[in-house]
Amino acid sequence: MCGFVLIVGRNGFVPSPQVVERMTSAIEHRGPDDCGYWSAGNVAMGFRRLAIIDTTPAGHQPMVSVDGQHVLVFNGEIFNYVELRDELRRLGHRFRSTSDTEVLLAAWREWGERATDHLTGMFAFAVWDRRRNAVFGARDHFGIKPLFLFEGREATIIASEIKAIHASGFGGYAENWSAVASYLVDGQLDDSRATCFADVDQISAGHLFRVDADGRVRQKRYHQWSTEVLAAADDAPSVIADLLEEAVHLRTRADVPVGVCLSGGLDSSAIACAVARHRQAHNDAAPLLAFNFNTPEFDESPYIAETLRQTGATLVPLHLDVRSTWSSLSRVLHFHDEPMHSMNALVGFELMRLARRHGTLVVLNGQGADETLAGYSSYHRAHWLTSILDGRVDRALGDIREHAKAFGTNPYRHIREVIHTLAFRAAARIPGYDFIAGFARRKWNERSPWYTSDLTNRLPPRTSQPYPRLDAQQRDAVTASPLPLYLRIEDRNSMAHGVEVRVPFLDPRLTQYALSLPIESRMRGPLNKYALREGLRGRIPELVRSRVDKMGFPIPADRWLAHELYEPLRALLDSSASRNRGLFRNGALITRLDASHGDRLVDHTLFFRAANVETWLTMLAERRAGRTPTSSPIIVRDGTTSATHRPSDPRRWTERSLR
Repeated sequence: MCGFVLIVGRNGFVPSPQVVERMTSAIEHRGPDDCGYWSAGNVAMGFRRLAIIDTTPAGHQPMVSVDGQHVLVFNGEIFNYVELRDELRRLGHRFRSTSDTEVLLAAWREWGERATDHLTGMFAFAVWDRRRNAVFGARDHFGIKPLFLFEGREATIIASEIKAIHASGFGGYAENWSAVASYLVDGQLDDSRATCFADVDQISAGHLFRVDADGRVRQKRYHQWSTEVLAAADDAPSVIADLLEEAVHLRTRADVPVGVCLSGGLDSSAIACAVARHRQAHNDAAPLLAFNFNTPEFDESPYIAETLRQTGATLVPLHLDVRSTWSSLSRVLHFHDEPMHSMNALVGFELMRLARRHGTLVVLNGQGADETLAGYSSYHRAHWLTSILDGRVDRALGDIREHAKAFGTNPYRHIREVIHTLAFRAAARIPGYDFIAGFARRKWNERSPWYTSDLTNRLPPRTSQPYPRLDAQQRDAVTASPLPLYLRIEDRNSMAHGVEVRVPFLDPRLTQYALSLPIESRMRGPLNKYALREGLRGRIPELVRSRVDKMGFPIPADRWLAHELYEPLRALLDSSASRNRGLFRNGALITRLDASHGDRLVDHTLFFRAANVETWLTMLAERRAGRTPTSSPIIVRDGTTSATHRPSDPRRWTERSLR
């Protein structure tokens, strides 16, 4: 788990050591344990290492093959590296380390672009091929590990974070206003290759890329989720449970302490129990630390207590000072480079700091289960709709009745919602509907009570999509929204503190099987994640397994913004800088905030988005004002020695890197 930069000069430009060091230094937080550099001609790489597997210098990067033909930089973990190493040995490869990096390099040399077919992990990597005079690489199936791209006249740059690209001196801090407007108005982030910067894109998840000697970049997809749904899956619960058990087992491989995030929900409890079983089977007596944030408004302590009893884990609770957490907004934004979705990101940032403070460098959590196994509450309506579209009206009505009984709601209200959705779906297929809907949306945006027309006019065009079936909605959740955003939040929050987060529910085998399940295996009556729940019988506390309510990662943001954070939020919205930007109808926002003071905010997301963007834009203005980066010392760790080094001779720097 690390970070890297790659720069390929164009039109005669040769990257200097100072540029690469400066870029690498910008992501030092991703790899506090080691750094390394390599260059040849117009290609240069820089690397920061967080040592998780084989913490010795043998895992140093950039890693050069024995024959000098390939050079690898790699961010992430290959969880099945033990099995792959055995297979590659049988094919004639020899290994000098126990690192997964060397296994990945050998896999690339053996299979080339087909290496990704063999990988179970989270990864972003780049390999320079001397024979072909080109750089090749890939990003994992989900995009768990980040990878950004800048293509300029003088250089093509690929890096683990946007700030490394900015540190190069190329590119600017120009806002992608279309992306910013989509975030403010619609809450959309990370749902495409675009970023909130006009000249920086993402390498797409599940894609290979090639950078030729002239800096030209090409991408192609190597993975796509199958759309085929199984006709029947009577053994789905046992298959799901076994796949999860294996995924957790692979993700406990580490040469540093491993912990878990624990709420009272199904997903984190399942992971904690699986980790505990694995430790018991291997006679691991080390304490299992479970990191948690709990509040009186969303008290999950009875469920947490049951899981602690079964696992023997030690709970490490997070205690927050709300004002201090809010004051860290600009610092958290520095690590994210882009706006964040909600205040949950601030709490998650502190949770990862807590893990690092307790010496836990690897944390497992339940990210991805809601998308892949149908866990969101909103999926119930999609489930009912899908049953009706499949001609199973009686089943849909039965599920609605069971759901209403469990949650104490009116079944007729749910039926009306489904009818309304069916009507919308039918209307969206009428020729000209998109034009009419787009016109109505533009008119609504012009009358927005919160945003000026200067902002809403920058919204990208949007077509109306018929309300999708449950299976289609889940695939969209995995590939477009919201999972890519949540993975970004998790990665930046953890890596800011040099902590690696692993997500067992996003094992590709588990995900593909889950996305192929029959609809009735995904949800049934009031129960989401039906196959998972059935498979976890006897594996987790029954109190947790059978609970029907879902909290997710709840925080009392509405109360915080209405009480403890009212004054700083109001001051920000009333500032001259905010008013001069002309994005918001500041007076209306402040009037709404004042009316909510002392009570619960009706829509805390509105105010957090505004504060988030205001703080982000202020940061960008400050960076533009002092745009020329200053060179800073780089700490080079070589075995037991440590020294400050800023080389001045590019040839000496290259030779030292290759030794």
